[in-house]
Amino acid sequence: MAHTWKSSEKAVFRLVFLFFFLQVVPLDWKYWRHVFAIDWSALHFGDIFYISRYTPQWLESYRPGKWGLFSWEDWGINGIIALAGAIIWGLAEKGQPDYGRLQYLLRALVRYRLAVALLAYGFIKLFPMQAPYPSLSHLNTAYGDFSAWKLFALSLGIVPGYESFLGVVETLAGLLLLFRRTATLGASIVIFFTGNVFMSNLAYEGGEVVYSFYLVSLALFVVAYDLQRIISLIILRRPAQPAIHRPLFITTGWRYGKLVAKALFIFFFVALYGSRVYTAYAKGGYHYPAAPGLKGWEGIYNVAVFRLNGQELPYALNDSIRWKNVVFEKWATLSIGISRENAATVTNTEEISVPDGGRTFESDGVSGRRYYAYKADTAQRVIVLADNSRLRYERKSDSLVVLAGLVHGTDSIYAELQRTDKRYLLQEAKKGRRKPLKL
Repeated sequence: MAHTWKSSEKAVFRLVFLFFFLQVVPLDWKYWRHVFAIDWSALHFGDIFYISRYTPQWLESYRPGKWGLFSWEDWGINGIIALAGAIIWGLAEKGQPDYGRLQYLLRALVRYRLAVALLAYGFIKLFPMQAPYPSLSHLNTAYGDFSAWKLFALSLGIVPGYESFLGVVETLAGLLLLFRRTATLGASIVIFFTGNVFMSNLAYEGGEVVYSFYLVSLALFVVAYDLQRIISLIILRRPAQPAIHRPLFITTGWRYGKLVAKALFIFFFVALYGSRVYTAYAKGGYHYPAAPGLKGWEGIYNVAVFRLNGQELPYALNDSIRWKNVVFEKWATLSIGISRENAATVTNTEEISVPDGGRTFESDGVSGRRYYAYKADTAQRVIVLADNSRLRYERKSDSLVVLAGLVHGTDSIYAELQRTDKRYLLQEAKKGRRKPLKL
């Protein structure tokens, strides 16, 4: 038996329909400029990730190569447009439009939009890359020198198995949303899973508060369709009528078209995206630079001797100029421990960069260390830092390295670096409890 719509229900539905339609359907012209700027012949999984993260941005400027996140103000603008449109729709409406089919159409749009988001984030957790394992520099940074969001990311990064489990849950919820009969189950998972993400963004000063709540709102809309039946059956223990499916595609041609569109959707956002994410994972992820560092230099070095413009500076705990230690990563980055608090850059949203220059995860949210990307000229034994400072290097022994040269074009630096055979609890704990920990 078809549902008879009351006038009040129609008024509310018109507002809800227009609001969620504006929220999920890519009408923003800047988004299509972004899509057409993609090099489809060399498609990277990051391109698909940013395609999946569409939200209307009335007040945000477009960043080439990336599609950012909208704000509460954008929600307000959509709400005002939807309210005005609903009023005009109600005044201009003639006849009896089929609100059941409009509801079916909107629910399909919302659940597919939600599925895209869950799959995009699910795969980069399933193949644990979203929160990478801490670098050597991170392991040698004081706890208090990290931002709250960086601590959250590193805490998740040290347990890749748990991160993969979260990816399984998120990906499964996305797949369930692709099918009408399991959509409510998938959306219910999203409410609790992404609701926790929303709370963690609030607690740890994350940058995706609005986006995570946006996904929760979409899930609530999907569940609302069956909410009354769920309450009657599970809570009140009363008989519940099954949901009446009102097919939008009533002709054979439209039905086949729907199946083809669904197959293409699954191929692009599941098969193709999943395979590209795995390829990136096999190559080492996307947070840390890919360029290799000096071979055999990876490790932490205490600064035994430090001279600035010819004047030797003895070690002092609170000296804001003298280097405390230097860390060489296995990739082409070195970091310098300092006592002076430097302003930490904070990128607390998920950003995917293909070139090394845009991979700033290791330095984001970290104070007390300075990070430098470098290129090594092994023939001349010179390290060229990203700011064009040039440092000559000489390995005196397996454990002693000398760096000397000009930094910032003005200051003469001479530093003797003594390599430290430091062990870390994270690595030692992997040996198991039967072997004693030696740090």
